[in-house]
Amino acid sequence: MAVEYAFGIDIGGTTVKIGIFTDDGKLDNKWEIPTRTENNGEMILDDIADSIQKHLDQRGISTDKILGIGIDVPGPVLGTSVVNKCVNLGWGVTDVASKMRMLTEVENVLVANDANAAALGEMWQGGGQGHDNVVMITLGTGVGGGIILNGQIVEGNFGAGGEIGHMIMNPHEKQTCGCGKKGHLEQYASATGIVRRANEVLAADQRESVLRKHKKLTAKDVYDAAKAGDQIALEIADFVGHMLGLACARISCVIDPEIYVIGGGVSKAGDILLENIKKHFVEEAFHASEEARFALATLGNDAGMYGSVKMVL
Repeated sequence: MAVEYAFGIDIGGTTVKIGIFTDDGKLDNKWEIPTRTENNGEMILDDIADSIQKHLDQRGISTDKILGIGIDVPGPVLGTSVVNKCVNLGWGVTDVASKMRMLTEVENVLVANDANAAALGEMWQGGGQGHDNVVMITLGTGVGGGIILNGQIVEGNFGAGGEIGHMIMNPHEKQTCGCGKKGHLEQYASATGIVRRANEVLAADQRESVLRKHKKLTAKDVYDAAKAGDQIALEIADFVGHMLGLACARISCVIDPEIYVIGGGVSKAGDILLENIKKHFVEEAFHASEEARFALATLGNDAGMYGSVKMVL
């Protein structure tokens, strides 16, 4: 039987990652094109369609061998078609699926939020493999998330399902989150939040710390120092673990997933991050949820492509 293919497409603010997968879910080839955001991103989908067609022509693959095209975007998605505004791309409310069907003549086109797609990818072939109920938390400049229940993305009524980073953790916080409100998880557990916490502690605490030697502190510096036994760094790592463990305990009261998959740049801290999260999760969680597992994401920047294509396979 002839091999059929599907595309997984991860649209970012700078580049578009395009992967062509065989019908058994294996990544056959991948490449990137620039994301042209000028003129409100009007050429982004045309560029993607052109790149897909060029690849198919080069390999002599006809359109009728394409099972579908899955797309993820950095914004909320209504259903599996309409993007409900996407500032990074310059889009307003845009029916992405309908336009791609028209441009490519492929009927099976589905769209998801990028964090949700990454969670689906990790469930399918990454850190959450073997589980149907997965929550992914991505720790980068901000905190993102995705929820998978019974193998399906939970988008929510307004496309905001999985916006874990904007869970309120401290109603007394004075500083403002990037979204304009206060006390959100993102302010404490993102790379930016970790550095903010470290600088606050260093300003208020006169103990010696290797962290004081860095002119421009990073979250990696904090975790490297913690692994080396620096007491202040260990306390900051514990604080971050407490915030994430508490957030997961709250999530478990509502969703009760089998596993939490931790990704993003901060996740490269590895075991020290997971151990702190798990410790505080067990302290805070309802007893029935205490056995939830924690794992690191494994697909890296390809997670969105994997999740996107999984929607159409």
